[in-house]
Amino acid sequence: MNILNIFAVLFTITTILVSILIILDNRNPSRTVAWLLLLIFLPVVGMFFYLYIGQNHRKKRTFIKKRKQDYKVIHSLLHHQIAFTGYGEFLKKNFTDTRGKVAPLLLNNSEAPITVNNEATVLINGYQTFREMLKSIRDAKHHIHMEYFIIKDSDIGRRFQRALIKKAEEGLEVRVIYDAVGCWHLKENFLGPLRDAGVKLKPFLPVTLPFFGSRLNYRNHRKILVVDGRIGFVGGLNIGDEYLGKNKKMGFWRDTHLKIEGEAVYLLQVIFLRDWFFVSKEEIEDAVYFPAQGNCGQQMIQVTSSGPDSYWESIHQAYFAAITTANKRVFITTPYLVPDESILMALKTAAIRGVDVRILLPGRPDHRTVFWASKSHFLELLEAGVKIYQYKKGFVHSKIFIVDDNFSSIGTANLDIRSLQLNFEVNAFIYDEELNKKLKKSFYQDIQQSKEVILQQYRKRPVHHRFKESIARLFSPIL
Repeated sequence: MNILNIFAVLFTITTILVSILIILDNRNPSRTVAWLLLLIFLPVVGMFFYLYIGQNHRKKRTFIKKRKQDYKVIHSLLHHQIAFTGYGEFLKKNFTDTRGKVAPLLLNNSEAPITVNNEATVLINGYQTFREMLKSIRDAKHHIHMEYFIIKDSDIGRRFQRALIKKAEEGLEVRVIYDAVGCWHLKENFLGPLRDAGVKLKPFLPVTLPFFGSRLNYRNHRKILVVDGRIGFVGGLNIGDEYLGKNKKMGFWRDTHLKIEGEAVYLLQVIFLRDWFFVSKEEIEDAVYFPAQGNCGQQMIQVTSSGPDSYWESIHQAYFAAITTANKRVFITTPYLVPDESILMALKTAAIRGVDVRILLPGRPDHRTVFWASKSHFLELLEAGVKIYQYKKGFVHSKIFIVDDNFSSIGTANLDIRSLQLNFEVNAFIYDEELNKKLKKSFYQDIQQSKEVILQQYRKRPVHHRFKESIARLFSPIL
């Protein structure tokens, strides 16, 4: 037997073993089929990608350990906050709308208390968001906590760097978590000055050969800034110049962030401290990080996180519950529309029963495969009565849910499988009519800058477009 025959036999045995591993990996059928198809048509590429990013590590030791650490360090504090923030009075009102369905769900699936003393400000672009964030950092008195998927060595990135260095040199506690993959290109000449000034820096799940596969697939997509335990920011914007529209390819960047003052900041703080303990082993439980808020406002906000360390897919379940209990409207803005079958069926069913379902998506791609996978869902959604708009002014990156008159969500989770099942995410669910009105007004303005996808015209799309959609749809469960 020559060397080529030996190689062929070994390769065949390896392929069979990987196929068995895929089947036994306790994932949903669509993901299993997608991985098997990739292995059949592109065996070498499929085997490589599955072994490095495809394995289901959801219940493996790293994240199970993180859950245990969360419980040990924060659990008692979180229960104190649940009692302190008065969510019982909210539930006693017996709301029969979406609020009354989603709020108890998030209490049960992620222990997310409802806070009732808040004032939230919607920030609709990078200029507003970065201005408010930098102002809050400059005014900080005790500590600054940042957690970001992407921080780029850019003009705006250097402004944040200088602001953090200044506060650290003044003696404030400054902690920063950055995702190791999202900040892959962030070099020591950016990080070094921060570290030298006393900023505590920690990467989230560092990627190292040869074992990077177990960590490459589960990224920290959260964007959190907490200042003095009193002001918090959460939303879609990473830190980079393109979020200011300084990108020739993508043009104007449409994004949404939320500034919160009040008790909901406690929950952003809890999420950050959980992640900080995971990356640093530093326990932080002092009450100074949860100061008395005073009278901030009357907005009801529930902040929740989800990810591989969560027992339930809390944001996924909240989206599903919100869609299925909507009475008037469901308005969604998302850069990626790669839902699983449950969300897809919920959207179609809502539209068929008469709910005004509208989805705003980018008109130009930043990731072509995901773009075509998103379009692969258009036909069945349009046929069910869902209205779809493609943003033409630039690139829309907001992650917004608006349901009826008093339910809204702003956060980091896209409407795709990666956000809802794989990444670490955080969303703020706001039960407030005035904020809902502001978001609806902004949504209608975005629609004016968009082109509606018309069913009759879409049915006439070119054959090569249909082919791209079909191929991307096959692999959408693993995108």
